[in-house]
Amino acid sequence: QVQLVESGGGLVQAGGSLRLSCAASERTFSNSVMGWFRQAPGKEREFVARISRSSGSTLYADSVKGRFTISRDNAENTVYLQMNNLKPEDTAIYYCAATAVLSTTPRTYKSWGQGTQVTVSS
Repeated sequence: QVQLVESGGGLVQAGGSLRLSCAASERTFSNSVMGWFRQAPGKEREFVARISRSSGSTLYADSVKGRFTISRDNAENTVYLQMNNLKPEDTAIYYCAATAVLSTTPRTYKSWGQGTQVTVSS
């Protein structure tokens, strides 16, 4: 399995920006579809964005479309989530994950990072 480590979370005011990074330990990273998910207290884990192996295809949840951008650097084994115009409702633990298929469903992702906290104050 791909080992994943997220970073870049923190506390930011509404309207601010953060860039999350997810570093992978395996060279098979370039063969994996990568996704970002988030989980707020008391809520289920939800899909945020995913990107195909070659970066040719991206998909976003409606709630973040136009504000978040997912990208990847296969040479650096890293996937990013640029988050702009953050809102208090974006507060959650953000996880990156890897899978072999294009999917928005958490159960289809086989490798997960430990998560990074994002808190947006109003």
